[in-house]
Amino acid sequence: MDNLSDRKFVEQISIAGDTPTLRLLSLLELIASQEQKFSLQSLVDSTDLPKPTLHRMLQQLEASGMLAREVDGRHYCIGSRLRRMAEDLLINDTRYGARHMILRALGEELGENCNLTTLSGNEVLYVDRIESDEPLRFYLRPGSRVPVHCSASGKVLLSQFSPSQRKRMLGNAIFKAYTKNTITELDALNSELSRVKEQGYAFDNEEFLPGLFCVAVLVPRRDGSRSNLAVATQAPIMRMTPDKALAALPALQRAAKSLMMVEDDFERGLA
Repeated sequence: MDNLSDRKFVEQISIAGDTPTLRLLSLLELIASQEQKFSLQSLVDSTDLPKPTLHRMLQQLEASGMLAREVDGRHYCIGSRLRRMAEDLLINDTRYGARHMILRALGEELGENCNLTTLSGNEVLYVDRIESDEPLRFYLRPGSRVPVHCSASGKVLLSQFSPSQRKRMLGNAIFKAYTKNTITELDALNSELSRVKEQGYAFDNEEFLPGLFCVAVLVPRRDGSRSNLAVATQAPIMRMTPDKALAALPALQRAAKSLMMVEDDFERGLA
């Protein structure tokens, strides 16, 4: 969410529902679809509900943990409970089987660990994962989190945002140095992300864990809009070098395209 907090929504939106619960859900749906912080007044300007009603609804959502108040006390953002619910849906929804089959086929082709990840705040969340049969491997289960600034998936997901958006997202984040290769400054990360955006893939060359190399690509959206899924493979540096990672790109890109089709079919209600 960006800092254009009082920018009006594109059009007046009706908060529909025959019951108070349905209207709360409708308001949450509107809020979750936006890419900016919002205030009570911005919602008044963009919806068909009176200010006292919206104020009461926001209080209820804040009390339940679905929304949270910004430090200025005036603006709101997504709350921890709503974020956890969205993450649980990503991990456990009915697309899991179709996604898992694609990831398993990728793992069998490459012979290494493969991950499906999503951006969650300043972290990358593992939605699904296939483990290699190799005796030497790094184990992370679905639901695990890794830092966004030093993971291949995090970098490829962040590359879609403009530098100003990344500053709003990460400006107050602490870029912990996990290894000597970790990028620890936002300007240096922005330079790296410009390269990632141009080349269409990202490396993690021992930036999070010593001895681990990872390459990731975006799972694109058919309409070209911003994606929140990435697919990656990782291995110890004794088995994966930059050249081997580049050789794995065609397989990763095929898997990403197949995953895009799964997401698209579900969005259109075809699966």
